[in-house]
Amino acid sequence: MLQSAAFAVAGLGLATLASADNLVEGQHYEKLPEPVKTQAEEGQVEVTEVFWYGCPHCYNLQRSVTDWYETLDEDVKVVHMPATMGGDWNTHAALFYAAEALGIREEAHADIFNAIHEEGQRLNNADSIARFLSQYGVSEDEVRQALDAFGVKSQVNQAHARMRTMRLMGVPALVVDGRYLVTPSSAGSLENMPQVADALIERVRQERED
Repeated sequence: MLQSAAFAVAGLGLATLASADNLVEGQHYEKLPEPVKTQAEEGQVEVTEVFWYGCPHCYNLQRSVTDWYETLDEDVKVVHMPATMGGDWNTHAALFYAAEALGIREEAHADIFNAIHEEGQRLNNADSIARFLSQYGVSEDEVRQALDAFGVKSQVNQAHARMRTMRLMGVPALVVDGRYLVTPSSAGSLENMPQVADALIERVRQERED
């Protein structure tokens, strides 16, 4: 079963990691065994954040990664993808996609993490999710309908298929251009993950120019 990633701070010296040319495969990042189809339009570079709401490392990553997202150029497309490995993982994936379907995901995303990790709410069944999301201007019935909707279930299944293709062994993870995988252990820390991903974005741009 997929576990939330355990990692050691490797001290990569990223302050000196000036460019994509300095990245070393197997040290700073890994290549996925099979490229994953992205949702990016032509000319865009996709960054996929793979997470589980119940993962403490994913929660701790949020401030660093959210600040980083605000600095990205317009040619970068950010995709949030919940990990799906059964049980609460799938329930939280359905929570994510239901909130997205209801148009409240961006507003609720950080609050969901806080509710689980700061307030001790598990949000692992329809009733608790409906009560929680109803504070964002939707009714509990609308939330239950969204959780049970074919579209939401399909998105959970699609996320699971992408997880299998990526062969991820833990979360959080950042996947750049459907090919390059950054984890806490490869980056050296949670805080370093955006820096490594930023350099990989630049590498993708360079590759496309060649």
